[in-house]
This record gives sequence, C-alpha cells and structure tokens, in this order.
Amino acid sequence: MVVNVGDVMGRVAIAVRPDTCFADLVETMRRFKVGAVAVVDSGRRPVGVVSADDLLLREIGAERVEAVLEGRGRGRERPKAAGGTAAQVMSTPAITVTEVTPVREAARLMHEHRIRQLPVVDRVTGKIVGTVHQADLLKIFVRPPAEVLDDVEEAVREAGVEPRTLSILVEHGLVALTGTVPRRSQIPLVVQAVHAVDGVIEVDDRLAFAGDDLITVPPLYL
Repeated sequence: MVVNVGDVMGRVAIAVRPDTCFADLVETMRRFKVGAVAVVDSGRRPVGVVSADDLLLREIGAERVEAVLEGRGRGRERPKAAGGTAAQVMSTPAITVTEVTPVREAARLMHEHRIRQLPVVDRVTGKIVGTVHQADLLKIFVRPPAEVLDDVEEAVREAGVEPRTLSILVEHGLVALTGTVPRRSQIPLVVQAVHAVDGVIEVDDRLAFAGDDLITVPPLYL
C-alpha cells in the first residue's frame, strides 16, 4: 500500500491574504506556532508561501541583504527585505501537493526546496484544504509491523516471487529477507520492490538463487 499525503496530513491550513501586513504575518506565525503560512487568493488558491526566513530578511534590513546577497545570484530576495505585505515578501510559486500525492514525493519536494511544510490543495479546484509537515511524513516509519509485512509480501509477489517461499522479518523499518528465489535476476527486483514500501528504511538481503540466469556465455570464435 502506498501511503499518500491524505493519510497523514493535517486538516487545518493557516493562510493569509496577499495584502496582509508584515506585523500581522509575524503575529499569525507566533499565534499558531508555525514556521510558514500559505498566501491565498480570493478563491483560497495558494499563490505563494511566507516563511520565517522570508520575514527575517526584513529584520536584517535591505542594506545588509544587498551586501550579503551581492555575488550570490539571489537578487530576487532583495525586494523581500523591504516588503511590507505578504505579496511582497512571499516566495513564489507556491509548491503544493494534493491528498493523493505519495508521501515519498512530498518528502522529495521538501528536501529539494528546503522547506518543512507544504500546502495541500484540492486536485480539482486548487483550493487549500490542509497542510502537511515534515513530522507528518515521519508517521510512515511508525506503521504497525504487521501492516508493513503485508505490503512487503505483496511487493515480493509483484516482483515474481511467492513470499511463502521466503522468510521475511520486519522490525523497526528493517526488513530481513532470507530464502531461495528461482532465478538470480529476481533478487535485485525483489530488493528494489521491498525498499519502495512505505515504512521500510533498510533491506537486509540474504537471498540465494536456484539458477543463475545472469551467466555470460563467451562468444564462439570460428
């Protein structure tokens, strides 16, 4: 089973309008104890995100930001340091996910863009419906072992091996595989499939094979 954002997300979204002033942005983050807020248009569709980092640029001051950013190719951040509204300090475009986005994809987006939360939008209307945080994504690593085992067995089966012929042990995100598969080429397929299961951190591969179908036959010289 693939765990999606909708399985772990929070159903509350802290959002502001583009014309929200700087002081209200600070107060909103402080009041709700969040590190970022989505900026939404009149239809509640995210158009950007204001993070604590964006607000701190204002605290540093435009002159200092100019000096710090000089030569770093980050000129787009200079206006933020002087911005007074959400529209002026927000980061755009808003990076969003939907409830059917796999948790692994959401984690990749957070890592790639160095952010700790993502607005969740309705995949039809684009309206914000919640927020998913890094802590929410970590829930996949505390899935019940029996639930992970069921998914691991299904992954092994889809890789072309009957799971009943193997010994599969799941403990704290570690999956130990022992036994014999029919063909050597099936081993990497099984390991890859198991590693893709949500909640699996590491795979201990101790699989053997009955037949080596990867033997290279030397060419015949006539």
